[in-house]
Amino acid sequence: MSPQARILIVSPGGNEAAHIERAVRAVAAQELPPARWIVVDDCSDDGTLEILRRLEAEVAFLTVIEGPPAPAGPVRDRLARAAAPRTFNFGLAAAGDWRAYTHVMKLDGDIEMAPGYLRELIERFEADPQLGLAGGVLDEPTLDGGMRRIQIPRVHVHGALKLYTRECFEAIDGVQERLGWDTIDETYARMRGFKVWSFTDLVSIHHRPLGSADGTLRGHARHGECAYIAHFTTTWVGLRAFKIATRRPYGLSGLFFFYGYLRAAARRVERVPDREYRRFTHRELRRRMLGALVPYQGSAQ
Repeated sequence: MSPQARILIVSPGGNEAAHIERAVRAVAAQELPPARWIVVDDCSDDGTLEILRRLEAEVAFLTVIEGPPAPAGPVRDRLARAAAPRTFNFGLAAAGDWRAYTHVMKLDGDIEMAPGYLRELIERFEADPQLGLAGGVLDEPTLDGGMRRIQIPRVHVHGALKLYTRECFEAIDGVQERLGWDTIDETYARMRGFKVWSFTDLVSIHHRPLGSADGTLRGHARHGECAYIAHFTTTWVGLRAFKIATRRPYGLSGLFFFYGYLRAAARRVERVPDREYRRFTHRELRRRMLGALVPYQGSAQ
């Protein structure tokens, strides 16, 4: 592995008091530590900022900053206002010239990485110069004390821990501040000739409270809206809804996903304003539906 690898991590997040210390300890224990880590506290009111300030004194490469004020007005679902990419970009700006680093990473405050995670992932990048965006997979604790794998396509990278090469990040013009950003960035990466991949042997733990049925359904509706914003076709969304309907709560999950898509269409929610992007996405979806997907290509979930 090249000793010149320099990683910039930016972590947006709020109200992570239950998990943030584990996340910080895991980054501090990396065999290949980042050159710099910016953690942006997004208006926490549970003591997250106080914990981060204490840990900042212990971790030399860690910088903690407070994020921008939240948009005015009540928002029940903070993800619905695309808080993560907005806060991420705020932290990226605070880091200065990100082009001084070889890789840029978005890491959520509830992710616990294994000690060798960054080293092994950088080795994958160096083994494949076409690889531009990559990550590992996530396991979540279950109510019975076990762990479950969050299932995603190999051609999708979890928004909670994305690692970009500098060249890829520059080519896609960074992260867009809109819902569906973590599908849009991957599509642009493939458009620009980069490979996108999740490695199933690189496993991290996603420490988050299990959502209620109401929160789960709201999340499915939000994902339907993301599909609309990202120019996914009605045919693909309908087929996807049938698959999602097999998840708990059965049936309703798929209905809410499709509802979110139709609601966004009825409201004329702004979509990615790029004809090249739209044409590329439609070609990828046709290939997926025809079963012609090949490694490192295809759209995200």
